[in-house]
Amino acid sequence: MKAHALFILLLSGYLQAYGQSSDEAFIRKIFDEALARGKAYEMLDYLCTTIGPRLSGSPGAAASVEWTRHIMQRHGFDSVWLQPVMVPHWVRGKKEIGRIVNSKKLGMQEVNVCALGNSVGTGAAGVLANVIEVKSWDELKALGEKNALRGKIVFYNRPMDPKLLQMFASYGGAVDQRANGASEAAKYGAVGAIVRSMGVNPEDYPHTGSLRYALNVPKIPAIAIATRHADLLSELLKDDKDLKFYMETHCEQLPDAPSFNVIGELKGTQFPDEIIVVGGHLDSWDLGQGAHDDGTGCIQSIEVLRIFKALGYKPKRTIRAVMFMNEENGLRGGVEYARQAELKREKHIAAMESDRGGFTPRGFTMPTDPKAKEKIRSWKPLLEPYGLTDFGQEGGGADISPLAPQGVPLMGFLPDSQRYFNYHHTPEDTFDKVDKRELELGAASMAALIYLIDQYGLK
Repeated sequence: MKAHALFILLLSGYLQAYGQSSDEAFIRKIFDEALARGKAYEMLDYLCTTIGPRLSGSPGAAASVEWTRHIMQRHGFDSVWLQPVMVPHWVRGKKEIGRIVNSKKLGMQEVNVCALGNSVGTGAAGVLANVIEVKSWDELKALGEKNALRGKIVFYNRPMDPKLLQMFASYGGAVDQRANGASEAAKYGAVGAIVRSMGVNPEDYPHTGSLRYALNVPKIPAIAIATRHADLLSELLKDDKDLKFYMETHCEQLPDAPSFNVIGELKGTQFPDEIIVVGGHLDSWDLGQGAHDDGTGCIQSIEVLRIFKALGYKPKRTIRAVMFMNEENGLRGGVEYARQAELKREKHIAAMESDRGGFTPRGFTMPTDPKAKEKIRSWKPLLEPYGLTDFGQEGGGADISPLAPQGVPLMGFLPDSQRYFNYHHTPEDTFDKVDKRELELGAASMAALIYLIDQYGLK
C-alpha cells in the first residue's frame, strides 16, 4: 500500500508538471502567433480609417456590422450570425457653439464644447443665461433650495482626481456630473448645463459621453467643455458673477433604429454547451474613429478566435466572440444578448470584455465568485512572464454585466490606464493613437486566459 500510494503521488506530481509545461508551451505559441503573424492591427486600421465613427443607428454602425460579420466568416469561424436589436438613434447636428458673452476681462470669447450624447438641442435660438459654477451635489442642492439656479446655466466643474493611480477610479469620481447633471439642474429650474470634460489633463478638445434624463423632469440641453476652457470659465467667474454664456446645439433623438450584435464562435469538442464569451462594443461616439473605445476591444476579441484557428486549437468548450452594439448610449446590445441567453437556457461559464483601450497589458479584473477568482489567480505563474501581474480588481464590463444575474463569472482585460482618458470620447480617439505591439500583446493576453478557462473551467 505504501509503494502504491507513493506511485500515485509521484504520478500526480508528474502529470501536474507535464500539464504546466504543456500550458506554458501553448501560451508561448499564442504570443508568437499574435506578435509574428497577427491580424489585429490591419483589422483595426480598416474599422477605424475606412469605416470610421460608429454611433448606434448611423451608417457607420451599419457598415461595421456587415464588415465584422464578413471578417469572422473569412477567418473560418465555425458559426457567424447577427443578433437583431433595436437601438437609440441620436444625431449630433452640424453646429455646436459655446461662447462667453460679456466677460469684463475678455469680452466675447469662443470656447470648445460639444453636446453630450442623448441631449436635447437648443435649436437655432440657442440658450443665453448667467452661469453658476458648482463642484458637488450638496452645493447644487443648497443653491437650488435658495432658488438661485432658476433661469441659469449650471456649470459642473468637479475635475477627475489626478492623485488616483487607477484612472478608471478617477473617472468614476467625476462622471456622475455628466450622467445626471442636466436633470439634477433642471429640478431647480436651470435652463442648461455645462459639464467639465472627463479628462485629467489640460486639453483644448471636449469629451462627449452619454447623459440620462430623469422621468418627470424637464429636459434641458447639456454640453461638455474642454478642460482648459473649463479652467478659464471658472477663473472668470471668480471676479464676474454676472457672466453670461451662450450655447447652441442642434442634436436630436430620432426613433429607434434596427441594428445587430455580431457573433462568431468556435464550437467546443467536449463540452459544446458550455460557452465562454469574449467581446467588446462595436459602436463608438461620433467625434473620432472609436479606436481605443472600443475598436481595440472588438478586434482583440476577433483575434482571440483567429489565433486559435491559426494554431489548429480545438477548444473543449464553445468560445464565442461578441461585437455588442450600443454600449455608449443605451447598452441595448448587452441587454439583448443576456435576454437571448436566458431564453435559450445557454450555459455561460465565463465572460470577458475588453473596453479599456488597447494599451500595454497589465492583468485582468476578477469575477466576484471566490472560487473563480482563486482559480484564475492560480494561473498567475503562467501569465506573469508576459507582464500580466495585476489581478487585484473585481468586475467585468458594461456589455457583459447583464449576464451577472445568470451567475456568469465576469472579468475584464486590464491594460495600463494612464493614457486612456486622453482619448476617451474625443476627436483624438483615432487609429494612429494605437500602438501595434500593445494591441497584439493584449489580444494574446486575452487568448491565453481564455485558453486556460477552456482547459480547466472556473469551478
